[in-house]
Amino acid sequence: MSTTPDSAVHAYLTLHREAFLEDLAEWLRIPSVSADPERAGDVRRSAEWLAAKLTDTGFPTTEIWETGGLPAVFAEWPSGDPSAPTVLVYGHHDVQPAAREDGWHTDPFVPQTIDGKLYARGAADDKGQVFFHTLGVRAHLAATGRTAPAVNLKLLIEGEEESGSPNFPALIEKHADRLACDAVIVSDTGMWSKDTPTVCTGMRGLTDCQIDLYGPDQDIHSGSFGGAVPNPATEAARLAAALHDTDRRVAVPGFYDGMIELTDRERELFAELPFDEEEWLRTAHSHAPLGEAGSTTLERIWARPTAEVNGIGGGYQGPGGKTIVPATAQLKLSFRLVAGQNAAAVQQSVRDWVAASLPAGIRHEISFWGATRPCLTPLDHPALQSVVRAMGRAFGQKIRFTREGGSGPAADLQDVLGVPVLFLGISIPSDGWHAPNEKVELDLLMKGVETAAHLWGDLAETWHTA
Repeated sequence: MSTTPDSAVHAYLTLHREAFLEDLAEWLRIPSVSADPERAGDVRRSAEWLAAKLTDTGFPTTEIWETGGLPAVFAEWPSGDPSAPTVLVYGHHDVQPAAREDGWHTDPFVPQTIDGKLYARGAADDKGQVFFHTLGVRAHLAATGRTAPAVNLKLLIEGEEESGSPNFPALIEKHADRLACDAVIVSDTGMWSKDTPTVCTGMRGLTDCQIDLYGPDQDIHSGSFGGAVPNPATEAARLAAALHDTDRRVAVPGFYDGMIELTDRERELFAELPFDEEEWLRTAHSHAPLGEAGSTTLERIWARPTAEVNGIGGGYQGPGGKTIVPATAQLKLSFRLVAGQNAAAVQQSVRDWVAASLPAGIRHEISFWGATRPCLTPLDHPALQSVVRAMGRAFGQKIRFTREGGSGPAADLQDVLGVPVLFLGISIPSDGWHAPNEKVELDLLMKGVETAAHLWGDLAETWHTA
């Protein structure tokens, strides 16, 4: 459907591939580790490098946006067509910590290409997947003869994603007018496998908490008082045990209110994926699947909300015995949320459930650490169909659909800007995000470039006629 000729795109990529990879390697040499205060200067240097490269790419507007922490990069390239849609590409330029002694075969900040794979911290997560958009838009222009993209193209590349994006919501609220768009493309994601290219259609949200329980004013003798006063460690265990019913559904009243159920079509699409449960269990370092009755493993990790006990403790933990009723106990819980659930409402439901579950004589405090919202793109959304068509042209095969069980800042963009979020990524599970020897497959990276080259024309045509 796009007017971008395949042959012209291929010719341009062949001509410019090596220079593109040299530039990417230069960026990867900057150790932009946002979690390390001593690397703050490197994160800023990474932002400055990217801003300069986006200017070289042709973006007429490139800016470094300050936050309460580390800087983000904004760029904008208007189409010149008043009826063209506006698209915002999101990614991040900060990276996870990495050191040779962690188990790397090479220096993590000295990029090495071995057997068609580029090894370096950030190669896949997320500098490689951000950077393919620079060559992609240039290929789009060269192949179509345009002097500006077919869409109004914006980029927002943050510098704190690997540290939990603490300043990101405030950043996008502050600049909501500059970020206004019709759709967001998130290039901080992956595919099912090298042989099964996929598009992600949703991410779960997250809220987590700590529950502190207080019983006696101090540890007391279990012989003199045990069995006659409430025990906070016992009550922590009771709460943990009561979190699910016998079907492994979350038993907190009101927890499922508003959630959007999977459609039959989505279940069919999940079932098309070449899922090997035994292989998945090996990846999970686990020995048997277990979860909500009536749902498959993929449905459980992608499309069902969950409650997990992340930690439980209280009382004596040293060697041997100590016969006490402890004074305190703690319980840490996390809740993954799906589209339709409201994090604030879930938090209130948990507060009410805890208060109603504890006996007299047990005081408690519950602290939530904020929330990440879920997001979901409808399968029939025209922008999603453009992504699928563009990927299909690049990969030359059918594109399938996944969701992501984890959580990220994409939903903040969805909520603040009021537009759909779409995912375009080419990374595969073996790329080792956050692990030693992170890499990106160079052939797949170029497929990402090719997808981006086709996408902007397809989006413009689709939204012109929608």
